[in-house]
Amino acid sequence: MSRKRFYGTGRRKTSVARLYITPGEGFVVVNNRLFEQYFPREVQRMVILQPMDSTGNLSKFDIRVTVAGGGPSGQAGAIRHALARALLSLNQDYRKPLRRGGFLTRDARKVERKKYGHLKARKKGQYSKR
Repeated sequence: MSRKRFYGTGRRKTSVARLYITPGEGFVVVNNRLFEQYFPREVQRMVILQPMDSTGNLSKFDIRVTVAGGGPSGQAGAIRHALARALLSLNQDYRKPLRRGGFLTRDARKVERKKYGHLKARKKGQYSKR
């Protein structure tokens, strides 16, 4: 570990997260706000920290994140993806547990666009025979 700071970029839906990890006590700062303040839901905080848990680094690194676009769920997924990539740049031995957890795969699902003549992306108007 020659470098002190490791970077990762993550994407999910329309969210993009830029993340830096540095050796520390386990502080997480998201958009200059505390982790618990930015993500009040426990499920989202758990999703974000899954890569740290699977590699056994839960309280060994400080995490600083800048995330933009989308909603809380997409942002949490983007941060998880970025964290997995940053951990991989830290140590290549983490590839196996991260890959097994599915944290390195970019979830490409996005909202489908609305089509003309439809009420939503796929929903059509009610059929009327007469």
